[in-house]
Amino acid sequence: MWVYSALLLATLVVGAPYWLLRMATSGRYRAGLAGRLGWVPRELRTAVAGREVVWVHAVSVGEVMAATQLIRELGAVRSEWLIAVSTTTATGQRLAKERLPESPVFYLPLDFAFVVRRYLRVLRPKLLVLMESELWPNLMLQCAKAGVPMAVVNARVSDRSLPRYLRLRRLWRPLLAKISLFLAQSEETAERLVRIGAPADRVRVTGNLKYDLREGRESSLVAMLRAQLSDGARVIVCGSTLEGEEKILLAAWPRVLATEPNAVMVLAPRHPDRFAAVAAIIEGSGFTMVRASEFRERADALGPVAAGSIFLLDTIGDLAAMYSLGAVAFVGGSLVNAGGHNPLEPARFGVPVLMGTSFENFREIVGMLQAHHAVRTVSAVMLAETLVAMLRQIDDTLAMGRRGREVFDAQAGATTRTVEALTTLLKERVVSTR
Repeated sequence: MWVYSALLLATLVVGAPYWLLRMATSGRYRAGLAGRLGWVPRELRTAVAGREVVWVHAVSVGEVMAATQLIRELGAVRSEWLIAVSTTTATGQRLAKERLPESPVFYLPLDFAFVVRRYLRVLRPKLLVLMESELWPNLMLQCAKAGVPMAVVNARVSDRSLPRYLRLRRLWRPLLAKISLFLAQSEETAERLVRIGAPADRVRVTGNLKYDLREGRESSLVAMLRAQLSDGARVIVCGSTLEGEEKILLAAWPRVLATEPNAVMVLAPRHPDRFAAVAAIIEGSGFTMVRASEFRERADALGPVAAGSIFLLDTIGDLAAMYSLGAVAFVGGSLVNAGGHNPLEPARFGVPVLMGTSFENFREIVGMLQAHHAVRTVSAVMLAETLVAMLRQIDDTLAMGRRGREVFDAQAGATTRTVEALTTLLKERVVSTR
């Protein structure tokens, strides 16, 4: 592990000028820096003092959303547990604080042994839960040394990461042997985990937590937008877009409006630090733009959202609920070679889903939706034509949305299975240590 730590330190030192510049110009990189470097926040120390702590790590927004119901159900089953949540990104941090007000939320410390040990001394966790694919060698090693059991929940091994894991299997095998339990999204993921070195007897398939996304609340922003849409307006929600995709979507917009003049596009960039750049792109396109951040503050003064407008969703935590307004949803990260984002978010509302052809990160989910004719995948060239066809063929498109909702509903239950597995793990550990 000293080689890994040395490489990590060298990367930090060599990259210091770059990161100092980014910190000076972007709040995204300043956020939580002291905590990441090992200064445990005072409020975290206070919150966990004298409590039985379960530490859940969820890297960003998607993982936080998947973890939310799990954390709530764990808390309901074992009310004496305090569930502390770490994230890597600022957006994940904000969403976790909003959705999990009873949990202390902090930034994941950098993966240096001495930094990790500081957090372990403060948290003294009964269990570390790592969401999806967050495998940090020093974190795993120090938890093992401290006798903290670990579980990887909603585990996945993507097409892109599998070759890298296999090349380094000799290094990963002893680390993965320190994990007590792997709860995989699918049989394919379970097989991949064993291939990269996870002990087969510790791997179970519990399903995908993202099929249990059942957020009851309606975003106030969604309610406000619904009230300001004209009768007959058809909303195209374009979510989690990455650089390059906004221009493709805006280029298709005149063709859509020629067929559906009452259409409104909700455009939600994946990364908040791109909000200003995307706003400039929209302004340069000549379309009317409404910024959600401004709309939220003075919707009545701004009045109805005009047909043909682009509603820029420059707020955090509203996209999942915003999909409910869609006549069609486009899921981003899929027209550029980025592996796509989660099509379940619109599918759970019965909204028909459109994606590009890059969806490796969600291949199993997309495959299931494809098997039920509940998603369409297109190239950038065919985007406008496909959108127009989906808006014209109303009955077919509505049926497509219903099939997507049926797929979503049929896969529910992963959260309950995961809670049972985690509580059983801790019970067995208590028995084995007596």
